Amino acid sequence: MTDAQATGADAYGPEAIEAGRLLFAQECRFTWGSAALSDLPPAGLPEIAFAGRSNVGKSSLVNALTGRKTLARTSHTPGRTQQLNFFDLGGRLALVDLPGYGYAKVSKTLSQGWTDTLKGYLRGRATLRRALVLIDGRHGIKESDAEILKLLDDTAVATQVVLTKMDKVGKGERERRIPEVEAALKRHPAAFPKVMLTSSDKGEGIAELRAFLTEIAKNG
Repeated sequence: MTDAQATGADAYGPEAIEAGRLLFAQECRFTWGSAALSDLPPAGLPEIAFAGRSNVGKSSLVNALTGRKTLARTSHTPGRTQQLNFFDLGGRLALVDLPGYGYAKVSKTLSQGWTDTLKGYLRGRATLRRALVLIDGRHGIKESDAEILKLLDDTAVATQVVLTKMDKVGKGERERRIPEVEAALKRHPAAFPKVMLTSSDKGEGIAELRAFLTEIAKNG
C-alpha cells in the first residue's frame, strides 16, 4: 500500500496529476450492462466500483472524471439505475457504475433484487480492486451507507470514501463533517482512514481522484 493509497486525500505531485489526466483522456466506452449476477461480463481489466445512495452523484462524478457530459447517464428520478454499468477506460481500467441504494420509494422486490446483485458482485469479483463509496458531503454517513461499508468489510473489498457535492458545503460545515466521517470510518477495517473531497460541478478533487485511480491501474 502506498502512502497516497493509505491516506486517500493527500496531495499528489505534478507527475501523478499528469498521469491521471492522460489516462482519463483516453477513450472511455460503455461495454456492458448487467441486471443480474448471471449476466456479468468476463473478468479482465482491474475494476473500480462506484457505489452510493441514489442521487449522490455517481454518474456526474464518472462524467467529470472522464471529461464527458453523457458517458454515464444521470437521472432526476432516484432509483432509476437498475443495473451494473461497465466502462472500459483506455484498455487499462474498468469503471463500474453500481445501482443506487437507499431510496425508499423503489418497490421492495426491485430493491431487494438490486441489493442481492450488488452483494454478489462485491463478494465474488476477483478483478475488483477498489470500491469508491460516494457520500453526500452535505449529509454525511446515512444508515444505508453504513450498511454498504459493513458489507465491504465483510467481503474484504478495499474501500475509499469520497464526499461529493462539496461545493455546496460551507467552510464551517466542512470542518465538522470531515472529522465526523473519518471518525466513523475507524469502525470499518476495509475503508481507508481519510476521505477524498469532490465537486463534479466545480472540479474540486477531480484531478486528485484521477491520480489515485491511475495508481491502481498502474499496479494492475
